[in-house]
Amino acid sequence: MALSRRVSAEFIGTFWLVFGGCGSAVLAATFPQTGIGFAGVALAFGLTLLTMAYTIGPISGCHINPAVTFGLWLGKRFPTRDVLPYWIAQVLGAIAAAAVLYVIASGKPGFVTGQFASNGYGPLSPGNYPMMSALIIEIVCTFAFLLVILGSTDKRAPVGFAGLAIGLALTLIHLISIPVDNTSVNPARSTGPAIFAGGLALSQLWLFWVAPLIGGGLAGLLYPALFGEEVSEEPIVGKAVAGAK
Repeated sequence: MALSRRVSAEFIGTFWLVFGGCGSAVLAATFPQTGIGFAGVALAFGLTLLTMAYTIGPISGCHINPAVTFGLWLGKRFPTRDVLPYWIAQVLGAIAAAAVLYVIASGKPGFVTGQFASNGYGPLSPGNYPMMSALIIEIVCTFAFLLVILGSTDKRAPVGFAGLAIGLALTLIHLISIPVDNTSVNPARSTGPAIFAGGLALSQLWLFWVAPLIGGGLAGLLYPALFGEEVSEEPIVGKAVAGAK
């Protein structure tokens, strides 16, 4: 598959992840009595990833996350030459989604940007958790997320179920960590909303690049070392979901 098609798929997939996940938080989570709340937002993020896994997985591998791309590269599942193009497409997709979401949300009378579904700690944390809590939970959750991705797409795993496992894993991660820092495990997802939230959200953005890359990188290194696997530079989800097509 040509790189241009793969990065286009990554752009679209990351757009959908941010628009669907962050959009649920900005537009649907805060209604009194009828809002979807934390559980609804967690499910929205899982559903966006699950739907894209079976849509663009066979094209780009459906990384839609710089930490995933980084972990796969360290795990020798992804070629070095494609890391930067994937990162650029993912970040641009997230920014585009945040821009569209901002236009929609700002149309409401009395709209105030606020956090705009951005990630943060301290005063930006839903539960007022400190920086260290956010750092630890992002590393641990991204590590676990990459383990699920690597395991469910391993050639020894049942074919066709990877997208389901990965989408449910992201849902679970959000159920655990939204109260701490609004859940990132994805530097692109954090970057888009932070640009429009500005201020403190932008100043804290560094953590939501550093921690997910550490967690994803550790998983990429440890999975093949612990469980063994033949080296393969193939899309992460593409081959694994092909059996469901």
